Amino acid sequence: MSDSSWGVPPQSGYWGPTERGPVQGAAPAGPAYDAPQAQQTRPMPIVPDGPAYAGDQDDDRGAARLSGPLFREETPYPAPIPTLNPTQSPSQSPAQNHSQNPEPMPDAPQPAPAPQKKSAGRDLSAAIGVGVGLGVVIVASLFIYKPVFVGVVAVAVVVGLWELTSRLQERKAIKAPLVPLAVGGAAMVVAGYVRGAEGAWVAMALTALAVLVWRMTEPPEGYLKDVTAGVFAAFYVPFLATFVALMLAAHDGPWRVLTFLLLTVVSDTGAYAVGWRFGKHKLAPRISPGKTREGLLGAVLFAMVAGALCMQFLIERGSWWQGLLLGLAVAASATLGDLGESMIKRDLGIKDMGTLLPGHGGIMDRLDSLLPTAPVVWLLMVAFVGSV
Repeated sequence: MSDSSWGVPPQSGYWGPTERGPVQGAAPAGPAYDAPQAQQTRPMPIVPDGPAYAGDQDDDRGAARLSGPLFREETPYPAPIPTLNPTQSPSQSPAQNHSQNPEPMPDAPQPAPAPQKKSAGRDLSAAIGVGVGLGVVIVASLFIYKPVFVGVVAVAVVVGLWELTSRLQERKAIKAPLVPLAVGGAAMVVAGYVRGAEGAWVAMALTALAVLVWRMTEPPEGYLKDVTAGVFAAFYVPFLATFVALMLAAHDGPWRVLTFLLLTVVSDTGAYAVGWRFGKHKLAPRISPGKTREGLLGAVLFAMVAGALCMQFLIERGSWWQGLLLGLAVAASATLGDLGESMIKRDLGIKDMGTLLPGHGGIMDRLDSLLPTAPVVWLLMVAFVGSV
């Protein structure tokens, strides 16, 4: 290896102003080194003013480390200690002091996020406004003229059937025939009010037969699933709604129907209020993640209190203890009906059955707890105070 590669001056002495400069990357020889001494002594390389080399870079690193036959282990010199930035704290690490804008330490504690308030998940103002409007229409038709209320129930049934069959066709390609379902469903409600339970059963059988025949006008592919869905829709929506018409047919029918509606609404309200405020334990997370056991307890308590009051003051020959049992049954049936509707919507992959009612969804999203509760209330009313 030549002397010039280590930064040693040539044998002629020292460099003058007109001679070539040192080799790039080599340490310049000082005045203490003359030609004879330079041949025997190697100068110490000057460590560059900056951080030590690292990584895969190869540019001029040999001039900044010790090497040669006298040094078997190539140990680089430690990086120089950078000067302290006067704008930074002495407790910071050297790497932070060397930076003009140091970043926070990775393990520095971060401020805790602000707690988020519970959200109801719907537009409460719209939901309350629509609920009050529907309540006014129902109560007015219920106590002014009974047949008008029967018409309101029939319209709700037809709209509910339209929502259900539309979602089945959109999400599952199931074509349940809507025309025989709508005609038969409306006839079912009217027959239940006029002819009682016998008329309701006859109308249900004729509706199912009409579904079977109507579907025969189309190709046979998918016939079984289409007629099965049609018969299910006929039973689920209009047949269960017929029990409201059966309650209305009694001499104190409007008060029975009002009790049925109040207990169902109070049960849903108690479940919502208690579950939203205190709910921690899921009731059926695979079906409806929002429902809790605390909410079910709230539904039972609210419905039993309301049932005792309604049976004592609204129903002739009714008693408060009958209202307790009635409220308990309503809370159970309303919860099961809500879970059943949630199961259907989960299978279809939708959140709401429709968008007709702002803040509520569709008609079926409001009938979910009412439909299975209607036969329960009708049966208990007949058992407690009779059918007429």
